[in-house]
Amino acid sequence: MDIIKSIEHEQLKNKIPELKVGNTVKVHIRIKEGNKERIQVFEGIIIKVQGGGVNQTFTVRKISYGVGVEKTFLVHSPLVEKVELVRVGKARRAKLFYLRDRLGKAAKTKEQIGARIEDKEITVKEDLVEEPVAEANETSAETAPEEAPSVETENVAVQETVDTVKEEAVEEIKAEPVKEEKEDKKAE
Repeated sequence: MDIIKSIEHEQLKNKIPELKVGNTVKVHIRIKEGNKERIQVFEGIIIKVQGGGVNQTFTVRKISYGVGVEKTFLVHSPLVEKVELVRVGKARRAKLFYLRDRLGKAAKTKEQIGARIEDKEITVKEDLVEEPVAEANETSAETAPEEAPSVETENVAVQETVDTVKEEAVEEIKAEPVKEEKEDKKAE
């Protein structure tokens, strides 16, 4: 398991964009045509985000020349150059598949009023900072590991307390059946 996780961890991007369903985004994709490489922009509404880790994907939908087009992108794919936030939309569902049946303005989400358009990024893995290695010219006493300071402990005396319980004779009381209650029940 650890081998698989370490390989997946290498494939993760350091920072990924914050993707929310309903937002309108521009996805910059690296496309290879023959020996040429260019970046193409795909702008649309995020209709679903699913998965996690290396396999996390998001689906973007746009209408192009009257035809609905959906593309699913891997978040950690090296082909996805960047994701720009264009518009913050209101969505009360996790997946907006109902937009497939809509046309025109109805195929868009309402915009959140007063929402700031900020390209927030989530840090997935921290950049490791290497510590400088001690030089070989230093004496061995300086490079030897330091001992932990000794801690003095005090002997705490524990006192035992013993509770004594005295046994006393308890009188047994026999309850006589109450005849009045039985008579009341019969009368009702």
